[in-house]
Amino acid sequence: MRAIDVVGSAIGNSFRSRLRTTLTVLAIFIGAFTLTITNGLGTGINAYITDTVAAIGANDVLTVTKVSADATTTGPQEYSPDQITSGGGAAGGAAGRTTVAAITPADLTTIAAIDGVTSVQPSLSVTPDYVTTGSSKKYRLGLGSFVTGTTLQLSAGAQLDPDSSELQIALPVSFVEPLGFASDADAIGTTVQIGITSASGTQSVIDATVVGVSEAGLGATGNATANTALTTALYDVQSVGRSATAKDSYAQAVVHFDQNASASEVTALQGRFTAAGFTARTVADQIGTFKSVIDAIVLVLNAFAVIALLAASFGIVNTLLMSVQERTREIGLMKAMGMGAGRIFGLFSIEAAFIGFLGSAIGAGIAMIVGTVVSTALSGALFANLPGLTLIAFTPGSIIAIILIVMGIAFLAGTLPAWRAARQDPIESLRYE
Repeated sequence: MRAIDVVGSAIGNSFRSRLRTTLTVLAIFIGAFTLTITNGLGTGINAYITDTVAAIGANDVLTVTKVSADATTTGPQEYSPDQITSGGGAAGGAAGRTTVAAITPADLTTIAAIDGVTSVQPSLSVTPDYVTTGSSKKYRLGLGSFVTGTTLQLSAGAQLDPDSSELQIALPVSFVEPLGFASDADAIGTTVQIGITSASGTQSVIDATVVGVSEAGLGATGNATANTALTTALYDVQSVGRSATAKDSYAQAVVHFDQNASASEVTALQGRFTAAGFTARTVADQIGTFKSVIDAIVLVLNAFAVIALLAASFGIVNTLLMSVQERTREIGLMKAMGMGAGRIFGLFSIEAAFIGFLGSAIGAGIAMIVGTVVSTALSGALFANLPGLTLIAFTPGSIIAIILIVMGIAFLAGTLPAWRAARQDPIESLRYE
């Protein structure tokens, strides 16, 4: 019997006992459905986190700080003029405020000399008082500086130009209506006034052009983002009345490295910063906890799906053992006509794999339909404030992998019945009643 004939016979034999096969396929379907949904959940959320990374910072950037020796001390800390308070990341995040040693011009020179650093610039901390359009009320404003390579998630407008001399700002979407704009697009191209107080106590107003409106998202802080020109202008006003030493002291620095660097090379670079007395973190480090939690949840959910598949594998064993018993005389006849043990083993193994394919393909297909419907419904309701989130996402590679994994489990489950069929004695099998 040719290989193609063996495959055809195996598929045909799968439907001899339709009820038994249907129940077995149903058990596999439950496991495959669950596995597809849980993997889609992990894929969708992790993809959203990955997209959000681009809005928090560039993937070739390190945020460098010089941690104070008593940063972990509980209770009141002794004042030192060489310490400064740092808050959040380079793009104005508010991940927490810690006491760090001030980075000085000499430190910037040291950082620039570290092997692997392509550029370094201080992160200017700016604290404006308010923002207004002139005709609107004044609203408190948090402001972060824009790092080259960052891609803001925008609902309207364009990305900030870090090299432009124009004073540019990207407003959070939550500021659009309070500032009196009819829509996100209506805000683009308008001028807003930013009030800021200098160290000497004088309040000044600086005009800025709105070039973008940033979406709310996982990494969103509710802060606006300024390009380099605006950040510098505000920092200069804010620093009036401060000593030259204080003005040139920074909470953190932004370091660029080779964007093609491997993970091991980035880790080695971070190690060199540690040896030099600095702490260097990538954006991935800052949001790594999110992905770890999601991966852990998906792993637990996948475990339940695997348990369901293992339970279904016993159904395959039972189905094929019954099939072997019912077809004992047929197996004897095939052997008597010259069909080898290998062909018989293959016949029943392929039958098991085909049952696994039916269950997994149907389960994955229905899971994709249900997952897409649920994801679309939730994106427009419960997660409407997280634009761009596809809660359950599917990729062709993951679907194919799930089907192949389930077929592999089914194939292994079918080895015992197949081995038993292959070892049957043809004479005894022909005498079987």
